[in-house]
Amino acid sequence: MSPAPDAAGDGPPPARAVHQFVPALIARDATGSHTLLLRQALREAGWRSEIFAEATHDELLAETVPVEEYPARAAPGDVLVYQFSTSSAVAEFLAGRPEPLVLDYHNVTHPELYGDWDPASAARSAAALDQLALLAPKAALGLADSAFNEADLVAAGCRRTAVVPVLVDLDRLAAPPDPRVAARLRAGKAAGGADWLFVGRLVPSKAQHDLVKAVWAYRRCYDPAARLHLVGPTPSRRYLASLRGFVADLGLSEAVRITGEVSDAALAAYYAAADAYVSLSVHEGFGVPLLEAMRSSVPVVALSAGAVEGTLGGAGLLLGRAEPALVAAAVHRAVCDPALRARLVAAGHAQVARHTLAGSARLAVEAVATVAGPPPGVAAQPQAAVR
Repeated sequence: MSPAPDAAGDGPPPARAVHQFVPALIARDATGSHTLLLRQALREAGWRSEIFAEATHDELLAETVPVEEYPARAAPGDVLVYQFSTSSAVAEFLAGRPEPLVLDYHNVTHPELYGDWDPASAARSAAALDQLALLAPKAALGLADSAFNEADLVAAGCRRTAVVPVLVDLDRLAAPPDPRVAARLRAGKAAGGADWLFVGRLVPSKAQHDLVKAVWAYRRCYDPAARLHLVGPTPSRRYLASLRGFVADLGLSEAVRITGEVSDAALAAYYAAADAYVSLSVHEGFGVPLLEAMRSSVPVVALSAGAVEGTLGGAGLLLGRAEPALVAAAVHRAVCDPALRARLVAAGHAQVARHTLAGSARLAVEAVATVAGPPPGVAAQPQAAVR
């Protein structure tokens, strides 16, 4: 474990600014939300901080500065933080900059997980892995939101790393649910049947096709009126079309609802109506929706893949494989065993309490300070768990 800077001045001199760089700042996106919340934490700590983006969602145009403007704004002592989750020209730009670099890594879905469904995304993924290999040895520090992601950083050549949970504002789900969505979900429940929920991009690695198989088995064995709600953006048209065809072939067109991207208020309605949150994703770098489900008192059944086990922290039913009958049996227990359900919900609340926004923001600031020095005007030195 590398030492944090000490009061004797052996650590780095204080930086005046800690700026973030992103390929794209996207609304209602886990990495985008993390970036905005980290900027707030950096500013509150005392650093100047801007977000430099290659592209920005229309809703967030006021939040960013174009990447190409940074050289004219650069100042001695700047520290740069790169939010890494995909390939981008920003990586090459930062590789040529002299400022200390912090690599904030959110994982990359490996090319083989796209298969033949999305060759363009597979190519971008391969390019991202090449860029990770380019930047990791240069980085003064690699931040990972899970031990799973930290292992990628170490393998890519990062010399110093720290695990800092992703910054997420779970309280946004406390707002009143969208009344129209809530009314529609209540109407569905009036006819009986359990509601399964999964939140995430509709892509092969999230394995929505395995969820469809599992709900088919669940309806055959336990609950013929059960429904599956798949909430999230649909970037892969080919996978979406095939999934819809698969749903129709299994006679589940009325039981499987593919919603696309939804507002926070609508998302709150889906969590409020869910009887179980079910994830069969084969590759998760963290899994923010797992925290959202636990915060919403929804029991979680999940395939143990990637960072899922660490994110759940024992507060869910973990599965070793996605066999439909096994998944159906596990969900049946979570839905129909009151004692088990109560234990899962209570454990979920305890796990969420360990992932507060304030606590994660403090850890992020402490980690950044091992590179940037103490924030201006702060006498106490951070003690980040940097390896």
